[in-house]
This record gives sequence, C-alpha cells and structure tokens, in this order.
Amino acid sequence: MARPAPKLDQRLYAYVLQHGTRETPAQRALRKETQAKVSMAAMQIGPEQAALMGLLTRLIGARRALEIGTFTGYSALAIALALPEDGKLVCCDVSAEWTAMARRHWAAAGVADKIELRLAPALDTLAALRRAGAAGSFDLAFIDADKANYDAYYEACLTLVRRGGLIMIDNVLWSARVIDPTDRTADTRALKALNKKLKADERVDLVLLPIGDGLTLARVR
Repeated sequence: MARPAPKLDQRLYAYVLQHGTRETPAQRALRKETQAKVSMAAMQIGPEQAALMGLLTRLIGARRALEIGTFTGYSALAIALALPEDGKLVCCDVSAEWTAMARRHWAAAGVADKIELRLAPALDTLAALRRAGAAGSFDLAFIDADKANYDAYYEACLTLVRRGGLIMIDNVLWSARVIDPTDRTADTRALKALNKKLKADERVDLVLLPIGDGLTLARVR
C-alpha cells in the first residue's frame, strides 16, 4: 500500500523550498514585491510550482509558450527563464497595473525580449492567434485566469498547442472547494466541470498534482 504524503506544515514546506527549488534573485525579488505591495498576492504561484514549471519547459524543449493570466509576472518569469535565447512567451492579461510590475522584473532578469504581453481579454487574444495561423505552433500553455472561462481557454489551447505539447492548468483544487458539495459558486462549478471533463478527455494524457492549489498537466495527444 502506498504511504500517504506527510502533512505539509510550514516547517516541512520550508524544507521543500530550501532543498527542492533554485529560485533566482530576480524571481525572489518579484515574489517579495508582490507579497509586500499587492493585496491579492495569494494569486501568485509558489516557488516550488515555479521550479516545476521551469523544469517541464526545459524537459519538453519548449521554444514557444503561452500564458493565460499573468498577474505580476512570476509564473511568466519562471517559463521565460527556462526558454532558449530565441524562445518566445505570449502573455495574456487585462491589468496594466499588475503587469507593469511584471515588466520591470522581466527587464531586470534579462528576459523582457522573450515575452510578448498582450493586454486584452484572453479569448480575444487566443482568437487572434488562431486567425494569424498560430494553430499547433505552441509547445506549452499555462492557464491561470478567471475560472469561469477555463473550459474555453482549455479548448483554445488544444488548437494552439502542438501534439506532444503540454497544457498546465492552475487552481484545479480551489482550496478544497471542489469537494465541498455546498459550494455552488460559479467558479467552483466551472472547475468541477472542467476536472470531470479532463478525466474523460481522450485528446490528452493527464495527471492532477496536489502542488500549490492543484496543478493539472495535460499532454496533447
């Protein structure tokens, strides 16, 4: 019988960060500024998830990546640092305020030239990419935006990401609200519906990881 994972209390989590991540000074500076200045800092992924995403970016040899929901730019920085020098990351967001912080730190980290930020509703940007002939041209996508549109973002990514490419979906455990039968909010319903759909979706290979707030990895078949 498999042993359950130990409870990840603060001491054990600190050990994970100390021994299992290599956060760069640029990443640390962005994370700390977000925590200090942004009231919604909890939206930022943790260093261990950033490390995993960077590793996966390198493992699949990604050159072109797509991010839906950029916030202050920490996850984008993790991906951009892992891309080759001629790699490109297209970021979709609607907040000029939050992404202004992102731009500063991307520049400080020396990856600004790898990142194309598009400030517009993500569905509009994704449609524009398809019209421009970008179908199947991305190696990697990360979805971390408004939950009500997650299914639409996922479907768009299935057309934009190549076969063998990877789609990463954040917040799929939603602070355990996905197993709360009394939670009927729109975001929770959307995530529960998507998780159920993904389980049965033969277009992808799938794993849901209990890292951060839940991260689904879907490899496009």
